[in-house]
Parts: sequence; structure tokens; C-alpha cells
Amino acid sequence: MSATKTSRAKACELQLATFYVGDLLLALPIDYVQEINRNLDLTEVPHAPEHVRGVINLRGDVATVIDLRRILGFSPAEVAPQSRNLIVRSGGESIGLWVDQIADIITVSSDEIGPAPANVSGVEGRFFKGVYRTETDIVVLLDTGEALSVE
Repeated sequence: MSATKTSRAKACELQLATFYVGDLLLALPIDYVQEINRNLDLTEVPHAPEHVRGVINLRGDVATVIDLRRILGFSPAEVAPQSRNLIVRSGGESIGLWVDQIADIITVSSDEIGPAPANVSGVEGRFFKGVYRTETDIVVLLDTGEALSVE
């Protein structure tokens, strides 16, 4: 069996939730996403790092909301009609990722995902796991572990 056939046999389909932070089209595997909500009524946390926008009540649980724009080196997020919290599970807790706009859910083959470049739109490549090219866009897979490890 050739190497190409072997790699295709190992490829699997992934569903990705895509969203914008600035002009950057990012994605997470859909199974990482707990929910997407419009709950932007945050309680500020005194003395928290600047990338922590605050906390929200998520049906009785407290979820910390992280401003992905700050993590990736952009200016702070503005509240806009398209702003959303993308709730993910990390380390046994719910974390809100404040994003500028939800885009779509796409299905891709894992062998269509290329390696992460050194940077994308001026953002360090350490925050990315890979890239997928559509006919019109570059979709960048976010490394949530790396993004949430920023202190």
C-alpha cells in the first residue's frame, strides 16, 4: 500500500465551529464547544488579567469569559450585535471565549488540514494547531490549550 493510500485511510472527518476574532477566521472542533450564547452581561473580576473580561452565570455555574482578541494581541473586543460567547470545557470548567462573530460549521477531512504557520495576520503561530483552506478563506484551528494558558 502506498503512503498516500495509508494516510487517506487514517484521515477522518472533522466538524469545525468557525468564528471571527478581528479579520481572523478561527475554528474549534465542534465537540470542544459546549454552547454558543449571547450572554454578554459580565461581572467584572477585580485585579484579573486584562484578557479576562469577567464572569457569567451559566445556569448556576460561574464561567470565566476570556477576550480572545487580547490573547491574540488585538485591541480589546467591543460589544457588538454579533459578539458571542463560545463556551468550551477546559480542565473540568466552562470557559467563555468572547468572539466577534460566529461564522459557520464546516466539515473537513483531517488530511486537508495543513501545519500551523509561524504567524497568521501577525498573530503568533503557537496559538494555532493548523490551517484549512477553503475556496475563499483560510481557516485557522485554534489551540485552546495554548490560548487558555496565557497568564
